[in-house]
Amino acid sequence: MIWSLIGDVLVTAYYIAICVLLFSVSIAIHEFGHFIVALKLGYRVERFSLGFGPAIWKKTWRGVEYRVSWIPLGGYVSIPDVDPEGTKALEGSTGKASEKKVEMPPWKDLLVALAGPAMNVVLAFALATILYFAPGAHFGISPAVVGDVVVDGPADKGGLAAGDEVVSVDGHKIESWSDMNVEVQFAAGREVDFVVLRNGVERTLKITPVVKENGVAYIDAIKFLDGDAHYAMWMQRRGILDQVVWDAGAVFRALKGLVTPKEMKATGKAVGGPVLIAQGTYKTIRRDKWDGVGFLRMINTNLAVMNLLPIPVLDGGLILFSLVAIVFRRRIPEKIAAPITTVFMYLIVGLMLFLVVSDFFKMKRLGKHVEIGQLKSEVEASGAERPAENGSMPAAEENESAK
Repeated sequence: MIWSLIGDVLVTAYYIAICVLLFSVSIAIHEFGHFIVALKLGYRVERFSLGFGPAIWKKTWRGVEYRVSWIPLGGYVSIPDVDPEGTKALEGSTGKASEKKVEMPPWKDLLVALAGPAMNVVLAFALATILYFAPGAHFGISPAVVGDVVVDGPADKGGLAAGDEVVSVDGHKIESWSDMNVEVQFAAGREVDFVVLRNGVERTLKITPVVKENGVAYIDAIKFLDGDAHYAMWMQRRGILDQVVWDAGAVFRALKGLVTPKEMKATGKAVGGPVLIAQGTYKTIRRDKWDGVGFLRMINTNLAVMNLLPIPVLDGGLILFSLVAIVFRRRIPEKIAAPITTVFMYLIVGLMLFLVVSDFFKMKRLGKHVEIGQLKSEVEASGAERPAENGSMPAAEENESAK
């Protein structure tokens, strides 16, 4: 008994270590992009940090301080000639920021800013290439065909029936069961149109996804099971470009939900923060190593797209400032740019901390329903027919439990 417990702890520690390593690689390669391009273009680089805040460990080599910091939610490269104020808050410093010594051409600033997201895209394509040639990687699409519905559930009340193929939800095209799961979350609490194909004829049904105690939206529709193969929602197409395009499309869909008034609230609740992403990575790697590689590919595409948003502090903010300087032949004054950047710096850090707290509450709510997963395991272990998969999707990964 004790040896079994020790074995479980060691295995869990092993997978956690892999998750930390994978996240560190994603962050490090992003910051390395900024770092190497800045050095090649002649910038003064002061610091390369994994994490924010005060340093746990640091070492100076060839004039650059390398450090690991206390808040493991990202990383940064301190390049005073690009942004003398921007990284002060991240470093946990209250002193005076380093002053610019050289005024570099704005096109160089632009290249330095683009280098980070570009490296994440390179890594995403590298991972997609590995998956393309991996014989053990499972790719495929589970069609959005209904096997059954729960009596008196939202789907049943809306008229959804066994054999229906969902074509669109709230005007968004549906190609797979995973696509429907995503739209169900974004439509939580709202009556929306479900266009279905029934006996070759399209019909429009009105269905209201309901949010249950675990914080996840459901329509109580049961998926038609075509074989025993499980396909992760981010492993729908094997093509190298197709994989990365799917990743980018998923990010843009979430961003659209966050700025669409009718979807804002539901999207905000459905999107997971760093803790749920880490949990999703952990569970995915334990279930299937190749699905874990796919999840990491998706995270890198996500990092690239999110960092290109035109927000001060993010790479997109520097890109915007650089483009303004190139087009108008004059930079935004430092006395204007610096305070804006510092304010957004604190907002981003605050948002990160908020998401961490929010993730823990979501995990607590989801934990209340662990008995459902246990019941499913008992049913599968008994050799009975595999239970249904419900029309729902938690923030970090697709939920396969019957409700």
